[in-house]
Amino acid sequence: MIVSLHHASFTVENLERSVAFYQETLGLKLEGVWERDQEYSEGVTGIRGAWLKVAYFSLPNASFELVEYLGAKGKKIDTSTNNVGSAHVCLIVANFDAFVEALAERGVVFAGKTCTIPAGSNKGKKIAYIEDPDGNTLELVSSRALS
Repeated sequence: MIVSLHHASFTVENLERSVAFYQETLGLKLEGVWERDQEYSEGVTGIRGAWLKVAYFSLPNASFELVEYLGAKGKKIDTSTNNVGSAHVCLIVANFDAFVEALAERGVVFAGKTCTIPAGSNKGKKIAYIEDPDGNTLELVSSRALS
């Protein structure tokens, strides 16, 4: 029986670049960076020659992980949200307008425009999709609905 979500993860091309983005641009708290030896990396992934370096970020209700393959590097795929198998991570944002404005000033890539959710449990909240340095999609949702 599943009891909760532990973490979400993205594979990235350059861990240092991505850690800087998530830590400095988005303000996530870095828990640590660790290399995983080849025996463990191959065992857990089932990929011959895999050798991983991972970064963990702490969030109030879960963790977020970035993975760089130092060995058995894969190829860049099209992670557009309409492609089957793509994924995204959703982050709840306080002070949504100021946060989004700061990201735009820093040159963060927005996939579309800021919208207001029209229905459902998040009705009235603002939403925007952004991309990390590898084109992975992050959904930002305001912590409160519009008044």
